[in-house]
Amino acid sequence: MRIDKYIWAIRLFKTRTLSSKSCADEKVKLNGVFIIKGSKAVNINDEIAIKVIPIWRTFKVLDIPKSRLGAKLVHEYAIETTSEFDLKQLELIQLENRQNKLLGIKGRPTKKDRRDLDDFKT
Repeated sequence: MRIDKYIWAIRLFKTRTLSSKSCADEKVKLNGVFIIKGSKAVNINDEIAIKVIPIWRTFKVLDIPKSRLGAKLVHEYAIETTSEFDLKQLELIQLENRQNKLLGIKGRPTKKDRRDLDDFKT
């Protein structure tokens, strides 16, 4: 099975387009090698790593599904092997991003935000 179809089928990506784009953007590794094309074949016992900023989530392929799986069946086809430390770090970053979003902080300030800050300082 193609790697882009596999990572979509085991619900690591919401759409097939997103899984293909992540392969093209070098956000997916198969056995430690970056995947440029989504057509690379996946075999049983392969290691897949997916970049989720700021960590790489790793999975071991247990079996190849025939089609997209239900959420309850995913554990039969892949096991996450990411370290506990990395998962905690990811959880903290996601929590911080959610809190910033609730406060209205979206990232870089816009021109208007910067001008308001300049007016506030003077």
